[in-house]
Amino acid sequence: MLRPDGRGRLPPRPSQLSQASRPRGRRRRGRRSPAGGSVKVLVVKLADIGDLLTTVPALKALRAGLPAAEITLLAPPHSAPVLEGSPWVDRIITFEKHRFDSPRALLSPRSWAELGRLAWRLRREGFDWVVIMHHLVTNWGVIKFALLSLAAAPRRLGLDDGRGWFLTHRIPDPGYGGVHEVECWLRLVGVLGVSPADRRIEVPISELDRAWARQALSGLAGHVPVAVAPGTGTFSPARRWPADRFAELATRLADRFGAGVVLVGGPDNEPEAGVFRAHYRGPLVDLVGRTTIRQAAAVLAGCKLFLGNDGGLMHLAAAVGTPVVAVFGPSNHRAWGPWRPDRPELARVVRTWLTLPCQPCLYVGNQLGRRWGCDSLACLETIRVEDVLSVVESINILGRPAPAPPAGP
Repeated sequence: MLRPDGRGRLPPRPSQLSQASRPRGRRRRGRRSPAGGSVKVLVVKLADIGDLLTTVPALKALRAGLPAAEITLLAPPHSAPVLEGSPWVDRIITFEKHRFDSPRALLSPRSWAELGRLAWRLRREGFDWVVIMHHLVTNWGVIKFALLSLAAAPRRLGLDDGRGWFLTHRIPDPGYGGVHEVECWLRLVGVLGVSPADRRIEVPISELDRAWARQALSGLAGHVPVAVAPGTGTFSPARRWPADRFAELATRLADRFGAGVVLVGGPDNEPEAGVFRAHYRGPLVDLVGRTTIRQAAAVLAGCKLFLGNDGGLMHLAAAVGTPVVAVFGPSNHRAWGPWRPDRPELARVVRTWLTLPCQPCLYVGNQLGRRWGCDSLACLETIRVEDVLSVVESINILGRPAPAPPAGP
């Protein structure tokens, strides 16, 4: 994941996100319907950057359909800055989801105390609706979201795969890959009588961040800037195509199209970045671990192309309008593919040419699946550099290739 604080050699912009916005006081909950006037809506998405971005079209629909509503987003502190200052939410409350990602953490009294304090705070807020934008695929997830939603609001909307006993309003869960995640959340908020006028994912970028990005990209003057993200988030490292192949691909783009690489990722992606640096031959601006989320968005917006795996930076690149070519192995491209409803030809997925009945094995139906993949990872290992290069060339956004050198005598 990206550093929210952006420490590094390039000057970061301090985040303006308040992680402890004060409650506005408890108030009586009336019997108002969403169409009947001002309501307080809590949207819960305790997820990483890419997952959080899939909620943007639904947040837009809520804002357009309920213009008088006060919309609050509950999100983790590491991903919440991506929607800081957006016009679709009034406030962001942060809660660290990773505290509950291990069995040891689940048994910690401190973890449960923090969850209890959050539930009490949400109760004091007096929300009218809570919208749970999660699939209820684990027993712990059911307990967590049940506790939060029961405390937060009398009306509780979410997906139901048979575990949503605490919901007052529900739609059937299509499962991972039944529809794209963006479509899933749009269907969910449709229960409130809202419909999307704009189905795009967008993120706000300040002029200060754009200026920072221009400074960072100035090192590639005279070259076509191509963003490369050889890593992914830490939840499922099995999604990572070998970094040396990204390096070979980028070297070919440098030779044929005059491309220069902007290497992007968070501090956790340093191992893949090191492999890339060792094999790549061409102009390079290295920003791994040196950007805030918003600075990364501005950098990606300044690039002609994004190359990477299934991950948050892939979704961020698509959100800022940069053409995306993403390599998918064990993860579910039907659920998580890059989202560009306005220009689907600029959001491309590369998968193995083999027919593998086990693919995808991560996020399928109503199961999380195999986050570590399998020993062979044939779904990734059989994807060649030529396969990805042909997709890049087919979208024709890097210009004309340089003429081949004359053959020797």
